[in-house]
Amino acid sequence: MKTIRIIVCITILMAPFCLWAQRKAKIDTTEITVKVISKSSKDSVIISGSGQPWVKATRVKNVSTSWFGIDLGFVNFVDNTVYTDAATQAFAPGSNESWLDLRSGKSVNVNIWLLSQKINLVKHVVHFKYSLGLELNNYRFKNPVRFNSKPGTEAAIPAVVYMDETPGRSYRKNKLAADYLTLPVMLNFTIPTKNRREVEVSRKNVRVKASKEFGFSAGVSAGYLYAARNKYINGDEGKHKLKDDFGLNPWKIAYVGEVNLGYLGVYGSFATKSMFKQGLDLTPYIIGVRLGL
Repeated sequence: MKTIRIIVCITILMAPFCLWAQRKAKIDTTEITVKVISKSSKDSVIISGSGQPWVKATRVKNVSTSWFGIDLGFVNFVDNTVYTDAATQAFAPGSNESWLDLRSGKSVNVNIWLLSQKINLVKHVVHFKYSLGLELNNYRFKNPVRFNSKPGTEAAIPAVVYMDETPGRSYRKNKLAADYLTLPVMLNFTIPTKNRREVEVSRKNVRVKASKEFGFSAGVSAGYLYAARNKYINGDEGKHKLKDDFGLNPWKIAYVGEVNLGYLGVYGSFATKSMFKQGLDLTPYIIGVRLGL
């Protein structure tokens, strides 16, 4: 969580500067008549308009790339477990509907996107979009639920999931972390805004770059579980971190979507099946705010 806190602090500190830079770059092109003066490079030209300063316009590209983005959100799951089932009781003896209740405000998701690309499909309004990044999920439990990497040998406990009922022991923190290498693929729909105009240069479109872009995307993502751990802090044992897969599915397939609101975006994710291979039927979902893509 220290790494996540550092990322969150950096993001909060950088956000005002990003907004300031975007506002400084905003150009009111709602009423100008654009005239091409000269070409300055393969991808841009210098233009001027009525009562407007000289500005740079960007040639409309069929492939656009964004580097680095971050999501900050909350994670939870839909519990469809049949707790009377023999397989469930073998996996988590004595478990019931309240065992795995989460601290909703502290169960967080952080996604770090290394890159994202949009490929034009229809008139620069419909795009194919894909990204590559890390999906970090932290499930914080209300109860002292523990995970066992060696059932039957460690502490003579035969189950993967069990409740710590040691008298007088209190927990300050108890979480399951699941980290994935994730690749979402989506159809993106961009809504043209009024402060964007197109002109013709050598039979190719040139666009005054808008400061804000609105749209939405929907698709699916595939994630591979590269790390998982159970971390807890209690009064007599102190801090412990146990690394294992704990019966989690190595692959996470989810429906994903996002709404681009200009400077910020809202994203969501809903998995297609349980995060565990057997025993527990917990289907995770995420919702949060997106920065940078």
